[in-house]
Amino acid sequence: MLESQDLQAIRALIAKAKRWDAFFGVLGILSLMVGVLTFSALFVDMAIQGIPRLDGNFFINFPSRRAENAGILSAWVGTVLVMFVTALAAVPLGVAAGVYLEEYAPKNWMTDIIEINITNLAGVPSIVYGLLALGLFVYQFGFGQSILSAGLTLALLILPVVIVATRESIRAIPQMIREGSYACGATNWQTVRDHILPYSSAGILTGIIIGMARAIGETAPIITIGALTFIAFLPNAPFAGDPPAGLFDWLFSPFTVMPIQMFNWTSRPEAAFQVNAAAAGFVLVLMTLLMNGAAIWLRYHLRKNIKW
Repeated sequence: MLESQDLQAIRALIAKAKRWDAFFGVLGILSLMVGVLTFSALFVDMAIQGIPRLDGNFFINFPSRRAENAGILSAWVGTVLVMFVTALAAVPLGVAAGVYLEEYAPKNWMTDIIEINITNLAGVPSIVYGLLALGLFVYQFGFGQSILSAGLTLALLILPVVIVATRESIRAIPQMIREGSYACGATNWQTVRDHILPYSSAGILTGIIIGMARAIGETAPIITIGALTFIAFLPNAPFAGDPPAGLFDWLFSPFTVMPIQMFNWTSRPEAAFQVNAAAAGFVLVLMTLLMNGAAIWLRYHLRKNIKW
């Protein structure tokens, strides 16, 4: 009789646990749907307003005081160039720092302090990076209000994200892979180059995607260092013009980016400028998705070529 009561109690506990499991499963789905539906509603509304405005002239025209003649040429070119500088500065430095901290750095109090500060920097407001860049890149180094300053500012912004993602991806690699490599006579660098980095590339690319997606939509630090809200020219192309521009002259050119162009248009009362802002926002989302898609494609091919 006692055993029967125990079985009934166990069944009751299992049934209760299953009910709670189902409850939290439904709660998770609802929470996910709130985010997905909110983004979908905003994106669809932006697409409905902006897609009719998208034509060839919208992409090749400079901003204008007349909404029907305004375009995003200087904005999308500036965004592409700033993101190029950001990736060029943040990705190699962030991956190298993550590899060093995880595979080479000694485990002592100094390393612990560095790790804590890197984690904390990931949550620092972006305006703080803008103020830092204003004093460091714009005035101290003399880069001015240029594409180079903007790219380095956003590189600082996403650097902690790339470092943390790199370290977490490396930590996920089983220790036996390292031990097997060392047993075959490989050095520490050979192990990192031939095993650790290829196996962790998927996670590292995920961190890079998250960082770049954050950087492409940032406005506060770019405004802080002096990005223009109205610009009707493009950076100097290498070896173009009279006299010919240098190879890296475009790095020191004034610029604007898509979020600032959208901010400029949304601050105007005319309805036509609001349509332009919606169209620019739609293009910015597509640029982000295209960048993420390229990274996902690269991650897939890297993962497929890995030999375990």
